[in-house]
Amino acid sequence: MLDDADDIHPLFAGAPKTTEFRKLRKRVVRQTREAIEQYGMVEKDARHAEGGPPPKWLVCLSGGKDSYTLLAVLHELKWRGFLPVDILACNLDQGQPGFPATILPKFLKDMGVPHRIEYQDTYSVVVDKVPAGRTYCALCSRLRRGHLYRIAREEGCSAVVLGHHRDDILETFFMNLFHGGRLATMPPKLVNEEGDLFVYRPLAHMAEEDCERFARAMNYPIIPCDLCGSQDGLQRQQVKQILDQWEKNAPGRRQVMFRALMNARPSHLLDPKLFDFEGLTRGSLKLDQKDDGLPKLR
Repeated sequence: MLDDADDIHPLFAGAPKTTEFRKLRKRVVRQTREAIEQYGMVEKDARHAEGGPPPKWLVCLSGGKDSYTLLAVLHELKWRGFLPVDILACNLDQGQPGFPATILPKFLKDMGVPHRIEYQDTYSVVVDKVPAGRTYCALCSRLRRGHLYRIAREEGCSAVVLGHHRDDILETFFMNLFHGGRLATMPPKLVNEEGDLFVYRPLAHMAEEDCERFARAMNYPIIPCDLCGSQDGLQRQQVKQILDQWEKNAPGRRQVMFRALMNARPSHLLDPKLFDFEGLTRGSLKLDQKDDGLPKLR
């Protein structure tokens, strides 16, 4: 990637010239492109194939480090010709007291990014409906997602694009494991319940640390979440602390666990809906003893 003034998206203007940042920038762009390609996020749009407009993505921007990184990298890929979609940035102002409502509109205008700012006071609803001592996250997320789906439909978008990264995906997996009694996490690509919109997470392969280093190096105006972030004892915070300790004891542990999510073996779990244990007969499997010494399906 070149850094000439005429060959860079404004979101990357003023990027540090250090070798360390160049490596970081190359890595976050590469990982995003790999996730988009691996999970088939650029849908084959019939209108586009016939010369019509390309698919349009609603890229959700909270003002946090992850969403800034998402916005910048997607625009870089589009700028380079690797992402044939139209991008509409969207911030949902949820009415939180003290939220700096002017920062994102000014930033997006200065960067020349097409955008929509929507005001919906979900904060009052969440505070009113959630009992004292309970966390806001579930209801807040549900209300926010409903408005984003509506906005995507109004704007003619085919997908809602979120800034969840690798660590979010791991934390959700362990929250489901510890508290939900199921093996599940945030998928990089899904269809909403109504069946009319995709939900994409192009940062699925990216470490949270890289998102933070990138956004801060670019000096983006990061806005903290004072609604859920101000609450103590969140399950996600507890899981994050566990993962942090594991990573400290064995550096690289997070990436190993993430690879495990991409290497599921239904025959070595216990869910009869995923594997026909009852129909398993002797001689029906070829055994392979390499790697972990366990039999594997071929």
